[in-house]
Amino acid sequence: MSQEYGADQIQILEGLEAVRKRPGMYIGSTSTRGLHHLVYEIVDNAVDEALAGYCDSIEVVIHSDNSITVVDDGRGIPVGIQKKAGIPAVEVAFTILHAGGKFGGGGYKVSGGLHGVGASVVNALSQWLEVEIRTEGKIYKQRYEKGKTMYPLKVIGDCGLEEQGTTVTFLPDKGIFEETIFDYDTLKIRLRETAFLTKNLRIILRDEREESHEHVFHYEGGIKEFVHYLNKGKTPLYDQVFYCEGTKDGVYVEVALQHNDSYTENIYSFVNNINTPEGGTHLIGFKNALTTTLNDYARKNKLLRESETNLSGEDIREGMTAIISVKIEEPQFEGQTKQKLGNSEARGAVDGLLREQLTYYLEQNPGISKTICDKSILAQRARAAARKARDLTRRKTALEGMALPGKLADCSDKNPANCEIYIVEGDSAGGSAKTARSRNTQAILPLRGKILNVEKARLDKIYANAEIRAMITAFGTGIHDDFDLTKLRYHKIIIMTDADVDGAHISTLLLTFLYRFMPGLIKSGYVYLAQPPLYKIEKNKRVWYAYSDEELNSILKEVGRDNNNKIQRYKGLGEMDAEQLWETTMDPERRVLLRINMDEDSQSEMDLTFSTLMGDQVEPRREFIDANAKYVQNLDI
Repeated sequence: MSQEYGADQIQILEGLEAVRKRPGMYIGSTSTRGLHHLVYEIVDNAVDEALAGYCDSIEVVIHSDNSITVVDDGRGIPVGIQKKAGIPAVEVAFTILHAGGKFGGGGYKVSGGLHGVGASVVNALSQWLEVEIRTEGKIYKQRYEKGKTMYPLKVIGDCGLEEQGTTVTFLPDKGIFEETIFDYDTLKIRLRETAFLTKNLRIILRDEREESHEHVFHYEGGIKEFVHYLNKGKTPLYDQVFYCEGTKDGVYVEVALQHNDSYTENIYSFVNNINTPEGGTHLIGFKNALTTTLNDYARKNKLLRESETNLSGEDIREGMTAIISVKIEEPQFEGQTKQKLGNSEARGAVDGLLREQLTYYLEQNPGISKTICDKSILAQRARAAARKARDLTRRKTALEGMALPGKLADCSDKNPANCEIYIVEGDSAGGSAKTARSRNTQAILPLRGKILNVEKARLDKIYANAEIRAMITAFGTGIHDDFDLTKLRYHKIIIMTDADVDGAHISTLLLTFLYRFMPGLIKSGYVYLAQPPLYKIEKNKRVWYAYSDEELNSILKEVGRDNNNKIQRYKGLGEMDAEQLWETTMDPERRVLLRINMDEDSQSEMDLTFSTLMGDQVEPRREFIDANAKYVQNLDI
């Protein structure tokens, strides 16, 4: 065992009492997101061992009772007596808040765990937790229930002298969490990302419940493979992924990037494997170095004429997928949520390393360099055209901007908190919706057919599209860099389409537009999908509506199946009259709405999903459909 990591490196800061009373303070929420956070905390501790160079493999198992086991082959949590507490160090780590090897005691140089509270918080929020440690030829075990120690640490067996590591098994407390069923796909996304960020670490995820699954994540190329994975729904503009790594001012930096044929940038930044969705100093350093280096190269090689202005950062980053990953000994985050890095040395380290390595790469690869510059110059010209189109959109009043056959029918209430807008597919459904609505609070915007697929279009084309311009004007927020959430005119944006393949495609097109150009609407919880019924059941002058096949069968079972049943399968919204549309889909007292959520923990996977579904590549889309076909409930062909 390493001398730097012993019992006295586990340091005590304060007690554990508050965790069960206010779990949200420690894991964000007691929803399903908080539930999965428990797994991440234990996995992050194992990843810290990998970052320190002592762990090669992590296995995560979901058991049939929804308990979780995390096994690693690291050094094993220390079992010696911690002098200050007078109990084994492992018991300190699991029962005392803010106790861990991450507070300057020499245990870890780099750590991604949540302020060192991970193990104890997971323990406090579990019905029971058991830890087994393999070290120095012995297997140690201890059990806790709701954070309380059940028995002293004991030896339960022998193991080989070379065998070492930690096994943690826990069952979340049903009295604390709203939901205690783990979602395999949620864990899969997070663990895949963790494996990409820790090259050569093998992570195995196994599900022992009814539908047993297993995935193994192991990437020798690390973030280079991450970029390749994220670009699989697009066409890369050059084959190789640019990659550089190095240490500068005590900061270890890795950067990987590649351009593709899309028009959106997908850039993800990480600190000690923690996602920083709000960026920070490392991202600023990346952008500065990229913009300066590309402009210098373009000028030097006469790809930009003297009369032409410099390329903007946005021009250069169009269609770029990039990962910036830094490892830093004492990260300083702005805010409790660790979403933005504040360390000034990270900016200089990323900037300096990237300038040096990218300059060399561009000189060595003139063909790739010209491809990047050509795309950036085209983006610059398109942005100028988009600026004109945007200014035109801004100058139009709300009514002037609605040059659609079924113009916006606005609501009379001017308080956005009370107002909702239905984006309705087709004029006939729009007509029914206008008649059905509550004019005080419900606005209707009918769209003609399918809107532009923004995944395949630049800003100038997007601003020129009548349907998209109508939505931009109606919402009031502007898009892209002009987006201002405070100007939103409706706090519910409801997409209402037919429950068929075409309707699903239109919904996806609309969601792609909102996700790419108004993500703030989704993040703030303002975007919904209406859920129109699939069936109308009539019997003895009584009417029922069913929103799924299961609900239809349940209603038929309740009312009795016989020749008096009249069942209508709705093919589209146009088949309902205004009264039926109001009763089933628009009445706030009775309707069902599906809120669209955006989980920043899995944003890279969301980007990949949109680009796979809406991009040009057929094979990734086919693979996605094959993998997800089993989840389709109502397919009407």
